[in-house]
Amino acid sequence: MTAAERTRTTFRLDCGRMFCSGVLESAATTFLLLIAVKHLALGPFAKGWVASGSSVGLLLSPLAVSWAARRRTATTQFASQILFFGAGCCALMALIDSVWVYIPAAVFGMAANWGIVPLMTHVYQDNYPTDRRGRLYAMSIMFRITGAMSCGWVAGRLLDWNIKAYPVVLGGFGLAFAVAGFLVRRIPSNPLPDAAGAHPLHALHFIRQDRVFRQTLIVWMLMGFANLMMIPMRVEYLGNPRYGLARSAVQIALYTTVIPNLARLVMNPVWGFLFDRVNFFILRMALNFGFAIGIFAFFTSDSPLGLILGAITFGVSSAGGDVAWGLWVTKFAPPGRVADYMSVHTFLTGIRGVLAPMTAFQMVQHYPPPTLGWFSALLIIAATLLLIPEISRYKAGKEESVATEEVVD
Repeated sequence: MTAAERTRTTFRLDCGRMFCSGVLESAATTFLLLIAVKHLALGPFAKGWVASGSSVGLLLSPLAVSWAARRRTATTQFASQILFFGAGCCALMALIDSVWVYIPAAVFGMAANWGIVPLMTHVYQDNYPTDRRGRLYAMSIMFRITGAMSCGWVAGRLLDWNIKAYPVVLGGFGLAFAVAGFLVRRIPSNPLPDAAGAHPLHALHFIRQDRVFRQTLIVWMLMGFANLMMIPMRVEYLGNPRYGLARSAVQIALYTTVIPNLARLVMNPVWGFLFDRVNFFILRMALNFGFAIGIFAFFTSDSPLGLILGAITFGVSSAGGDVAWGLWVTKFAPPGRVADYMSVHTFLTGIRGVLAPMTAFQMVQHYPPPTLGWFSALLIIAATLLLIPEISRYKAGKEESVATEEVVD
């Protein structure tokens, strides 16, 4: 298979996989939590766990990288097995109406969808050309957004009609996992480098060695914690009668899934184009300010207009965040170390993703959602200011790299 054929095959199959991933994204951000609130009436601690399933997957992703490397099989073969495991978790939730089954199955099911992220980043590094990687990835994400919007509308209407129809919705999530596993299995890939098969957390030493990597991770930790606190709060804020809104399932899906994803769909190609051409730190700062504004607008208004504006702003920023989050290590990681760098990034994302919902659901017992919105927006802005020194350093590093290439030529 030529490099061009490898790129085309990867893109075609990954677009289908991304559509399924969008369905599962809506499950993680909206519907599993909606079922927990409206059907199971779970407490704050349990809801925090349900909301953190995707982050548990990111937390466990270094383990997935280590296992995949030790098995010396094609990366996508191992990733497909993880997705089939997620399908089994959804089947359990659909068939057994028990809190004791629902919570762990929801956590580990969504963990399967996100635990393969470093493995897929390795595939993108190998199969996509450098000058088109951002655009190809952004175009495939458009399918993920379409999947999330479609699921948001259909599942929202079904649960609004009858919340007890949730097993059908969960069965749909299981089907999405199975289809994604089948498609990923057919994507051409190479085994991971031998070094990735060391201790699962061996890649953490890159934090000490690489100053730019370390600084970026610190900023991302602060900003990401604030953002991840408020993502599940959207469903809680709109769905819990305690806050005076008590929106229907369709309305909740509209504000948390459909509208943000429409904005993502429109803006995603733009951010993919910019990722390939703009100073990464300027791009990251612009996205951070967008997240802060979106959180502020959403949680300081109870009117439809304010909620819509907040949802749109969040969607626009999420479109760029998708590309930046998924590919940024390809700009900084040494050759052969992309999966390692990404596993560190996803591991730290998992830590904040587990802690942030837990923190939010405990804090909301004492402070109203608008107060949490103010706190999160200010934390994002403070983290963003830390990136200012990196802009000039990144530019200087690029110029030095170009000068070196000219000397070699």
